[in-house]
Amino acid sequence: MILFAPSLEVVEKIDRFLARRGNITSDGRPIFGMHVKELVKACLDISPDVFFVPAHAWTPWFSVFGSMSGFDSLEECFEEEAKNIHAIETGLSSDPAMNWRLSKLDRITCISNSDAHSPAKIGREANVFDCKMDYKEVLDVIRTGDPERFLYTIEFFPEEGKYHYDGHRNCGVVFDPKTTRDHEFLCPECGKRLTIGVMHRVDALADRPEGFKPQGKVPFKSAVPLAEIIAAALGKGVNTQTVSREYEKMIRSLGPELGILLEKDEKEVRAHADPRVADGVLNVRLGHVHIEPGYDGVYGKVKVFQEGERSAARKSQGELF
Repeated sequence: MILFAPSLEVVEKIDRFLARRGNITSDGRPIFGMHVKELVKACLDISPDVFFVPAHAWTPWFSVFGSMSGFDSLEECFEEEAKNIHAIETGLSSDPAMNWRLSKLDRITCISNSDAHSPAKIGREANVFDCKMDYKEVLDVIRTGDPERFLYTIEFFPEEGKYHYDGHRNCGVVFDPKTTRDHEFLCPECGKRLTIGVMHRVDALADRPEGFKPQGKVPFKSAVPLAEIIAAALGKGVNTQTVSREYEKMIRSLGPELGILLEKDEKEVRAHADPRVADGVLNVRLGHVHIEPGYDGVYGKVKVFQEGERSAARKSQGELF
């Protein structure tokens, strides 16, 4: 659960309340033994301006719609406090289009946030607003889902998320929902129950076909982190010095990463980037990617280039010198 608070004073009061219900210092995401509706009531008693968003709403463990959570609706989870839930955070393994398949979520705004586990990954998913940067204004934009002020979200391709498909990591088994059902939810290698992923849960709860879009919904753009594009283009590991040098060069020349990925003119990108990297950035913008879906805690593998594209770009680069 993400809690938004209007001031540090309110945050401190919430901390004191939670400290009485569990250990808030043992983990970045502490677990509390209380019904979630009690949390909502208690925080609203502290301040009526606290705002609640179920985080990574579809991942298997501890999430509102996860296959291990036991809830098929917000009303089932939050009971009478469901009226105070106006948004959900889609998580890496789902995107807004998947959530639009559930008519029961039509009143809910989809937001997209990044876990702050490591600084380099902050902002890999994000929300883009055109409004005053004021607490109540931002919350009103989220609450209403006003597309005039909430311009779009920035999303992972959901297949890249580590719980998109079903599977069993220890056995290297990955299944789409139909194949899982054909195997009666059991791993064919070890016989244990498979971890049921996000796509399966969406299929189970959806009452609309893939591709359905309700009117007035906030749009989204899909992106791949720049370092991953550079690594794929150059045939190097994401954490290598070669990738880091190219990344820093592009940031110095072209500005912030999200601008490079989504906004910069093609000519400008090509003027300041390795030709292979420029091709990769443009492929992602067009959605020309192939992804082996993630499963059971294993991230999906993104292929930014079709077979032969990278070698063709390398040959073209060599002919220039």
